[in-house]
Amino acid sequence: MEHLTKEDFKEKIFDFENEKEWSYRGSKPCIIDFYADWCAPCKMVTPILEDLTEEFKDEINIYKVNTEDQQEIAQAFGIMSIPSLLFIPKEGKPQMAQGAIPKDSFYKAIKDVFKIEKKS
Repeated sequence: MEHLTKEDFKEKIFDFENEKEWSYRGSKPCIIDFYADWCAPCKMVTPILEDLTEEFKDEINIYKVNTEDQQEIAQAFGIMSIPSLLFIPKEGKPQMAQGAIPKDSFYKAIKDVFKIEKKS
């Protein structure tokens, strides 16, 4: 899992400072975990994301954005509570999920938003 700075985010995801229309720059779908080090529910999501990073490594990128360090990104996406998880498909609009969602919910979102089936 890669931690994104503002510059990384603008290069790999979306240049929110210069573009008004959503335009995803990545080559494969991604999940962005907006978190903070002090957030207990965020810590519950991390091992799930580590598992998913391994399981879907060829199909999905998973990133983390520390809302304390990267306040501009958090503001650009209207992050009010953490953890917030942004599911970004290759085509179409991103979808946000809030709170420490269970692994099954990640699988459902990966299937619904990315059209990628869970490995058996």
